[in-house]
Amino acid sequence: MLKSKTFVRKTRSGGVMKIVREHYLRDDIWCGSEVCAECKQESTVLQRDACIESNLCSYPHYVIPDTNVVLHQIDVLEDPVIRNVIILQTVLQEVRHRSAPVYKRLKDMIHEKEKFFYAFTNEHHRETFIEREPGESANDRNDRAIRVAAQWYSQHLKTSESDADGLKVVLLTNDQGNKQKAEESGLLVYKCEEYIKSLIGNPELVDRLALSNDDKHDITSSKVLFPEHLPLSRIQAGIKSGAFVQGTFRASRDNYLEATVFVQGDGEESTEILIQGLQNLNRAVYQDVVAVQLLPQNQWVAPSSVVLQDEGAAKDDNEEEKEEDEEKAVNLSRKPTGKVVGIIKRNWRPFCGMLNISQIKESTRHLFTPADRRIPRIRIETRQASTLAGQRIMVAIDGWPKHSRYPNGHFVRSLGNAGEKDTEQEVLLLEHDVPHQDFSQAVLSFLPKMPWTITPEDMARREDLRNLTVCSVDPPGCTDIDDALHCRELNNGNLEVGVHIADVSHFIRPGNAMDREAANRGTTVYLCGKRIDMVPELLSSNLCSLRSNVERLAFSCIWEMNHEAEILKTRFTKSVINSKASLTYAEAQMRIDDTTKNDDITKSLRGLNKLAKILKRQRIQKGALTLSSLEVRFHIDSETHDPIDLQTKELMETNSMVEEFMLLANISVAQKIYDEFPDCAMLRKHPAPPPSNYDILLKAAKSKGVEIHTDTAKALADSLDVARVDGFPYFNTLLRILATRCMMQAVYFCSGMDSDFHHYGLASPIYTHFTSPIRRYADIIVHRLLAVAIAADSTYPDLMDKQKQSALANNLNYRHKMSQYAQRASVAFHTQNQHNLFFKSRGILNEEGFFGLEGTVFFDAKDKAGPKLVFDEEGPTLNVEQHTFRIFDKVKVTISLDASNIQHQKIRMSLIDPVIPGVSVPAPEVEPQAKKPKLDH
Repeated sequence: MLKSKTFVRKTRSGGVMKIVREHYLRDDIWCGSEVCAECKQESTVLQRDACIESNLCSYPHYVIPDTNVVLHQIDVLEDPVIRNVIILQTVLQEVRHRSAPVYKRLKDMIHEKEKFFYAFTNEHHRETFIEREPGESANDRNDRAIRVAAQWYSQHLKTSESDADGLKVVLLTNDQGNKQKAEESGLLVYKCEEYIKSLIGNPELVDRLALSNDDKHDITSSKVLFPEHLPLSRIQAGIKSGAFVQGTFRASRDNYLEATVFVQGDGEESTEILIQGLQNLNRAVYQDVVAVQLLPQNQWVAPSSVVLQDEGAAKDDNEEEKEEDEEKAVNLSRKPTGKVVGIIKRNWRPFCGMLNISQIKESTRHLFTPADRRIPRIRIETRQASTLAGQRIMVAIDGWPKHSRYPNGHFVRSLGNAGEKDTEQEVLLLEHDVPHQDFSQAVLSFLPKMPWTITPEDMARREDLRNLTVCSVDPPGCTDIDDALHCRELNNGNLEVGVHIADVSHFIRPGNAMDREAANRGTTVYLCGKRIDMVPELLSSNLCSLRSNVERLAFSCIWEMNHEAEILKTRFTKSVINSKASLTYAEAQMRIDDTTKNDDITKSLRGLNKLAKILKRQRIQKGALTLSSLEVRFHIDSETHDPIDLQTKELMETNSMVEEFMLLANISVAQKIYDEFPDCAMLRKHPAPPPSNYDILLKAAKSKGVEIHTDTAKALADSLDVARVDGFPYFNTLLRILATRCMMQAVYFCSGMDSDFHHYGLASPIYTHFTSPIRRYADIIVHRLLAVAIAADSTYPDLMDKQKQSALANNLNYRHKMSQYAQRASVAFHTQNQHNLFFKSRGILNEEGFFGLEGTVFFDAKDKAGPKLVFDEEGPTLNVEQHTFRIFDKVKVTISLDASNIQHQKIRMSLIDPVIPGVSVPAPEVEPQAKKPKLDH
């Protein structure tokens, strides 16, 4: 032990805790080099023959990067060319404190054998640990620790290599002061950029260099375009005094000169502040946390009516821009308006998009256009422009100087040719932050060894239900079968109904690498033709999947019911089952409908179906909402794979049958875990929409003389059931689609952190997710809680910590939301491809539709004066050149594909009846609406 430090810390309850920290030093820590004869090490990481070839360092060498090189040049370090790198503990700790994403990437590189990255514990090595000197800053002390460790390595390796070309150590730093001190100590030291430029045969690596502060000024003009950002100390003081507010910056998709800042208030209240104009936006990027100063009320404005995309030719930073956002829609109300005065937290990530190649001959400076319209274009330097043309690439932002019209960044990597299925799939996964890398060896190491069998110990702790006639009912091709059902008559005349759920928590134990990975992923993501599993395939499609005719571990929820579907008893048990059939919805329906069939499986299905109809009727009577709309998909030719026609997906009784019992199991389990653990149950709620959300629905219904009541979910459901218009058969369907747009998002939460548990859409006072643990991590947590509640498993600290459960719920909500967006984007891309073929074979189509006042109205030419538009929000009506459109008016349009922008292809619709010259109404982009909101099971 070197020394001990004693200090006190206040606890949450207001008490004081005494903490003693001891620092131990060792002299047996390995250096990690294969050439070392001095260290007694069982294995080595740093390999002499894996050294990088460099014009600057023509000798074999290891590289030691300092903290800032790791933080800013992580994209370069990840390249396979970079090998034999020593990551010091000092650097690792600093990176961990300053950037969690970079820290994770660095740890992944250390664990990757082919990278030859070695983590050296210099802070606990007797010869490399240093004390902080009086008056020395923490940063200066860490720089000195890095130099001392580099010095030690240089001396240490000299004693192991006798020849003149022995291994050397190269320190990489971009800090001029640190570099000078290293040189004075006799160390080999280079700036990262000069070292990377010296590498033989890898000129493309230079493109991946993040710009240093010295470089940033070189490629920008001297003219100041933006106000200076205030320092954090002034921002904090301003927020405290009320001069500034803090919020999340949300750029507009439709106007690059406009944004809103979302400010979270006390409790559930929140406000939005409008920001307009380049200077007021002041270099904020979508999702940054910013400080905003409200403008005087006489400077408040209304949102712009102009659609403005920053997609023109690259402009000079000096060029004056005509800020078209000064046009305002006079008939719209003004909103609180402000300006960004500082950045509290950048939320930058690598962005996907395409390169706009400069028209200046042999220029290496180009503009990158992100796929996400809310992100500004980024200026990068690359010598590969001709190669990257037409490709989807990734670019990271390095900084945004006040002299530059656009942020500066660097090329990260190419994703492939734009428009290709694999490339576009990778883009949508990256853009929606879906973890999709292969499972690491650390995760896979926790899989059970094959062949796997149920042990006598497993059987002793479980109920043997292998004799029951259990079967599963799923969509065609389903391999990750979460749930199975049974129904049988008891001797007393009542019915026993069981929902059996895959016991995933048996295989995934709390806190190990597989559990941490599943918690981070949060959910399985289903794309068109591809599934991104939450857990490895051995579990998802095999050992956990409740396939037929194999023994599987399950968690069972079993009810005794009478024939009126009233629950008389409920019990939960860990079990072993043997499913007798894996059926599709259609196969199950055929069995129920076939009067000649009377086997045990069919009788079980008929019993389930009969009870499900009663359960559904009871739910709807309580006020549960049915907001379904038909799901449309292309009918594909089996030989040519070309789209032949559009068809609607048929829903059968068996779909509803499975749904009802999943809902019932989720409600039963929710009540059980809440009764046992009122402070830390993982529940799911669906908030009631605020009354203002219903405005458009009420106005739409009123326009056809129909009254909708929205006081309660039941009032809304009853109103929708009777909403009919003679001669307009689609009216009720359109109204229900509109009602879905009024709804709030259902979310996970921890019971000890909230008081409102109600699920509005299901009209249930309590609800959770228990029935899909193969594809949802929330269900695994619920399984663990239920297992502890019935004494089938032991608890652990995080499970009973409401703060940690709440943080986990927030991540699950985020992952679930991004998964939904990714799935819709996947459907959009595949639909777009089918549209390409569909319209290619048919040309322009004329179709009837219903006017919905949704989407963006574009005019045929930007330089022509458009028709006069008057929008009446109360109607709602739109008056165009003396013609008045009302919601649900029937119109006729021509439909064609606009592929002029490969990143943002559109289905373009032009109005042909009624005829209004000069107006075309395209759909903004092919983004299918959410599928019918399933009843959240």
